[in-house]
Amino acid sequence: MKLTVKDHEKLAQAAANDVDKRLEKAISGRGMAHLILATGNSQLKFLASLRKIKIQWNKVIVFHLDEYLGLDQKHPASFRNYLRSNIIDAVKPHRFYPLDADREDLDQMIKEYDGLLGKYPVDVACIGIGENGHLAFNDPGVADFNDKKLIKEVLLDKDCRLQQLNEGWFEDMDAVPKKAITLTIPAIMNAKHINCFVPDNRKAKAVKNALEGDIVASCPASVLRKHPSVNLFLDPPASSLLS
Repeated sequence: MKLTVKDHEKLAQAAANDVDKRLEKAISGRGMAHLILATGNSQLKFLASLRKIKIQWNKVIVFHLDEYLGLDQKHPASFRNYLRSNIIDAVKPHRFYPLDADREDLDQMIKEYDGLLGKYPVDVACIGIGENGHLAFNDPGVADFNDKKLIKEVLLDKDCRLQQLNEGWFEDMDAVPKKAITLTIPAIMNAKHINCFVPDNRKAKAVKNALEGDIVASCPASVLRKHPSVNLFLDPPASSLLS
């Protein structure tokens, strides 16, 4: 694992440059690159930096990590809406495959998305780390390092839902969905390279547990230490508890 610590603005640019390099390598090798993008307030500056780079987006297929169940995709908190607003509509990739969590035939949608991930092996997974140590919506309690599924329906734990509330996406706790669909830990770990962008002091405890604690499902992000190619980008507040 390569660790980079910079102030937030420089960190975002460094993370975006890492993604650019990896995508260009994939495009040079097969003519197309496959990318997973994360969402949330912590990713905004990173995505802004990524938008400014002259990437061959017409040769990039984009997936995303997770989505709430029971939430209209036009809702401000919808991750499909978030990605379209913050990067997809601006860069116009070759293809964007959203997790259509409001489809009535959800099992069929999951099966189809599973097939897409098999058809287009991921070159770069851009992820963050949640305050509870989650990766995507793999919260402690539902994270499974040996999951046989690539996508699954999950119950969100209280800490995860509280984070979404505190980030300002919902009016109150009752409005925060209790269920979601998420790419699983193995789906993320299958990526050739993982770009993990984690700013803010509210993530400091999770970062410390992930890097210095045991590699256990109760801290899902700890599994990143088993991946052969991870670049972890932290700002000083996020790294403040590290030894």
